[in-house]
Amino acid sequence: MFRSCRTVLAVLAVVFTLPAALAAPTSFEAAKILARQQVYHDRADQGTFYCGCRWEWAGRSGGLVDHQSCGYQTRAQANRAARIEWEHIVPASLFGQQRQCWQQGGRSNCKNTDPVFNAMEANLHNLTPAVGEINADRSNFRFGMLPGTGYRHGQCDFKVEFSERTVEPRDEVKGKIARVWFYMHDHYDLRMSNAQQRLLMAWDRQFPPSTWERERDRRISRLMGHANPFVTGERQWTLNHRNSRAGLQSSLPAQAARSTSGAGRIKGNQRSKVYHLPQGCPGYSQMSDSNVRWFDSEAEAVAQGYRKAGNCR
Repeated sequence: MFRSCRTVLAVLAVVFTLPAALAAPTSFEAAKILARQQVYHDRADQGTFYCGCRWEWAGRSGGLVDHQSCGYQTRAQANRAARIEWEHIVPASLFGQQRQCWQQGGRSNCKNTDPVFNAMEANLHNLTPAVGEINADRSNFRFGMLPGTGYRHGQCDFKVEFSERTVEPRDEVKGKIARVWFYMHDHYDLRMSNAQQRLLMAWDRQFPPSTWERERDRRISRLMGHANPFVTGERQWTLNHRNSRAGLQSSLPAQAARSTSGAGRIKGNQRSKVYHLPQGCPGYSQMSDSNVRWFDSEAEAVAQGYRKAGNCR
């Protein structure tokens, strides 16, 4: 009797832990909303990534920056300086350019054809809120040390040399950047220069995980189904590290199969921003292939600004 009860409880425990892993976003748009709602919902007063500016949430995933809270001064782009944007700590162009889809049509082609790229773009471990102008100025520049460079954004402790395509972030986030870079390169088998490896290894040693970095990792792991092993200490990066390729060996082959066949998936029209279900929607089979955008759920379609077709039964 007691053994059977324990068995039932064990099964129930597995069942009720599944939704956390299944909640991982499948698009960048959905990831931004999830990051706001379940990772950074209580962090607006703690400050943006590079500058430590407070913000007020606005819309589904955006925010308005409080410049006075951090002494921020606009350099050139007032509109982007006024808002937070979701920064890819490892830039999308960096990991995108290592995918064949990018060579054949850039980011939009990758979003439409490559489930591995979509998984990387939506990976919550790699997302953080930043002042939009800093996100723009950071671009896809390499990280480096810039001792002779002054600040360009008021009191924001962020240095950029456009001519050298190099940025230096504040000390508070250097270790976090290193561990996210290690994770993304290890997880998706990306290439990294020896010079960048050496710098990030030094930052990793000098700036160990903070209490918030560990809490952030726990929150994200409940959604993604796995932690960043370079934050938990399960893995260490060494020069010429051998990547685990875990992100290429998990559920991505199944996603690729669905992307190719489209079987059972929701079909969005990129021109009208209307989505159709495979059953009960007459327009599902009437759409031009050039206009199709595939989704794995209605929630994902809605998160990207699509609405359900009015003639769906």
